[in-house]
Amino acid sequence: MPVEIERKFRVRDGRWRRLVTARIPMRQGYLGGDRCSIRVRIEGDLATLNIKSCEPGAQRLEFEYPLPPGEADVLLSRFAGELVAKTRHLVPHDGLVIEIDEFEGDNAGLVVAEVELPALDHAFAPPEWLGEEVTDDPRYYNVALARMPFSAWPDRERLRFRD
Repeated sequence: MPVEIERKFRVRDGRWRRLVTARIPMRQGYLGGDRCSIRVRIEGDLATLNIKSCEPGAQRLEFEYPLPPGEADVLLSRFAGELVAKTRHLVPHDGLVIEIDEFEGDNAGLVVAEVELPALDHAFAPPEWLGEEVTDDPRYYNVALARMPFSAWPDRERLRFRD
């Protein structure tokens, strides 16, 4: 059964920018579900349907299927609620790839890094430019950002985001 093991971090500063090897614009929306998130994502020229279990922590069940981009556009425009727009920056680190999401629109100002690990006990030494780990904070999940964007967070929380 497919399992995703992913840790999330706030980003402390912009030192990561000089390490980026690729940038991918993304738009995504959610179709609903209480026990799982059902996401439609357009990532550059590709589109996917993703179903991920809704449980806190680093490990979740995850299923992903390709979609024709035209059908993804229809699903996003007709069935999804608020969309999440971001640019994903890829940064290689210690044999892994750190994905840095720089959010746009109602989530502008939020920059979050994710790293997928091959196992829960895989050693990961975060680079200095990564800040606080937020893996267990559901506010940082994209599905939560679609429902409660960063711009709607209390001022004290948005300001705390800036190290």
